[in-house]
Amino acid sequence: MTTANAVVVSSESGLAQNIVSGKHHWSADEPVPFGTDTGPSPYNLLLAALGACTSMTLRLYAQRKGMDLQRITVSLRHSRIHAEDCIDCETKEGLLDRIDREIELGGNLDEAQKLRLLDIAERCPVHRTLSSEINIQTSLL
Repeated sequence: MTTANAVVVSSESGLAQNIVSGKHHWSADEPVPFGTDTGPSPYNLLLAALGACTSMTLRLYAQRKGMDLQRITVSLRHSRIHAEDCIDCETKEGLLDRIDREIELGGNLDEAQKLRLLDIAERCPVHRTLSSEINIQTSLL
């Protein structure tokens, strides 16, 4: 994989992972006792991607529309729930992954602007990816 937005993940031992994307380097791991807690877990990285994309999408939209959006805080949590407990879900059996996303907006915004930004949050590219059918192609080198 040699594209500009490639991410390379490698590991020498244990669950600690080295992640490289262009000039950026960071780590992932699992908490003790499974890992050594040297970085966020894979699910926390996924939540961070959704939160960052949500915040960026809201910022760009607000700037384009001239809204006085001063601060955005996106808090996320991942859990597994029983499908029968989800009224709006198509799947009715087994367990589902659930992401709770809470958005706090700061600035001089009226209620209509806040509701519009909430609607725009649903359109961030990572949100769309996570809520669509995903096709992952895996090959061995």
